[in-house]
Amino acid sequence: MSSSSSCRAWYCLLAIFLLSSAAVGQLSPSFYDASCPTLQRTVRATVMTALRGERRMGASLLRLHFHDCFVQGCDGSILLDDVGSFVGEKTAFPNVNSVRGYEVIDQIKTNVELVCPGVVSCADIAALAARDGTSLLGGPSWAVPLGRQDSTTASMAEANSDLPAPSLNLDGLTAAFAKKQLSPRDLTALSGAHTIGFSQCQNFRGHIYNDTNIDPAFATLRQRTCPAAAPAGDTNLAPFDVQTPLVFDNAYYRNLVARRGLLHSDQELFNGASQDALVSQYAANRALFASDFVTAMIKMGNLAPPTGAVTQIRRNCRAVNS
Repeated sequence: MSSSSSCRAWYCLLAIFLLSSAAVGQLSPSFYDASCPTLQRTVRATVMTALRGERRMGASLLRLHFHDCFVQGCDGSILLDDVGSFVGEKTAFPNVNSVRGYEVIDQIKTNVELVCPGVVSCADIAALAARDGTSLLGGPSWAVPLGRQDSTTASMAEANSDLPAPSLNLDGLTAAFAKKQLSPRDLTALSGAHTIGFSQCQNFRGHIYNDTNIDPAFATLRQRTCPAAAPAGDTNLAPFDVQTPLVFDNAYYRNLVARRGLLHSDQELFNGASQDALVSQYAANRALFASDFVTAMIKMGNLAPPTGAVTQIRRNCRAVNS
């Protein structure tokens, strides 16, 4: 082979590599249509089984995806176990003894591997599970852009710094979401995920005992199972939405208007500032909330790992491939 033909072949290989690398970064709902056509049915069936055992799991799967995407992008890093010297994100303060659903993701991965071995990332499974957990509790459904890959790293430091704390005020929330290229409207729409699920006393104790922007009767109700002095009752649960805690509707926003938000950060969205009008719109218009929620979920789901990050398709969602 001549040096010129060898050079041309090298350029062709380089071009193919660059094109394939570019394609990896482009998410598409049809990404697995050819390589794993039964993926979505498999995920949904597994999530349905999990919800039959515990309806609250729908909220947990949605939260898990959120906590994944806010740290290093939507890369499945939250799923990695601490092993030896490797420290993941599961023991970060916002996640430890709090984030749930890891076993459901494991079961989905097992079921998917049976039909499409080595094809589907754990990050994509988490994204699909969040969508199905939402829709199976009465919320909207949407076409999930797919094609994510799994991280080989995790960041406890970023989990501790970037996941919004329940004590944040509106400026702090806005800044935390802006850091992820999410707008104040995205913030208010995504916060509507709190129309389902529960939170621990340690997350809302300050709000129900110290804040003034709270309905006194609601504060009294929540104080019954959340003692004022920590650590008593720290892990006692209360529903975000006392009316329909396991139905994905817009009651969360009606609660905010009535000053019945569970977390300090929840009530900050309706507290005489920039998001009051939008909260009122969502409270009155479930379809508007659902539409904006889907838009914001897709936008959040597009958060990518840092440029140059080494990624893979994990065989086991809890561990980097050996």
